[in-house]
Amino acid sequence: MWHLARIVYLGTMAGVLGTGAGGILLALGRRPKGAELSFHLALSGGVMLAVVFQDLLPEALVLKGPGATFVGLFLGLITLMVLRPLSSRGGTDLIQTGLFVGLGIAAHNFPEGLAIGAGYLASQQLGLGLALALCLHNIPEGMAMAAPLLAGGASPTTAVLLTLAAGLPMGLGALTGGIFGHLSPGTLAGTLGFAAGAMLFLVFHELLPSAVQLKHPWATTCGAVAGIVLGLALWSLF
Repeated sequence: MWHLARIVYLGTMAGVLGTGAGGILLALGRRPKGAELSFHLALSGGVMLAVVFQDLLPEALVLKGPGATFVGLFLGLITLMVLRPLSSRGGTDLIQTGLFVGLGIAAHNFPEGLAIGAGYLASQQLGLGLALALCLHNIPEGMAMAAPLLAGGASPTTAVLLTLAAGLPMGLGALTGGIFGHLSPGTLAGTLGFAAGAMLFLVFHELLPSAVQLKHPWATTCGAVAGIVLGLALWSLF
């Protein structure tokens, strides 16, 4: 039982501290707007693309091949496509975007928590390394959520609390991984594919269009490229 509690604690802290740190970094400064907001949104989209194509999809394809991976990806896209209109009730457009980005982050934190739980069972060093790497990856994702929330008028405290909440599913994923140990490759591949589909929808339907609408093309382009480079660099460290 104590062993399982440590796995849950590790996964929860990796998720909450990562996304929460991203929220705190933006909440401590001025509310992003104009070119700065465009850069932040595009940066976050670039990081998410790096996570999808460097981490989620390659891992899923290795586990089970294209079948389960692309079924999961399609389901992730469809799920967020269906949920998007439900998030449009009340609040400004930017706040809706921030909340929807948070939903996507929460969806992809669960399978990453699974990886932490299963990795820790295989080796404590592997589990700790995964938790640290994913925690660092979550920082720009927390910024992606906080930027539109703050720009839309949410208070810094609210923005930080919401980014912290988006990291909680990683703890639930770690619990699941710790209980069931080695899940079937098809289940893991489908879950990772689902997360990839959700993130791709966020990038191409929310983050990049929102950045482009601000009409600062250089900030958008530089942010997207910088985000891809940052995401690849963070993952290569581990």
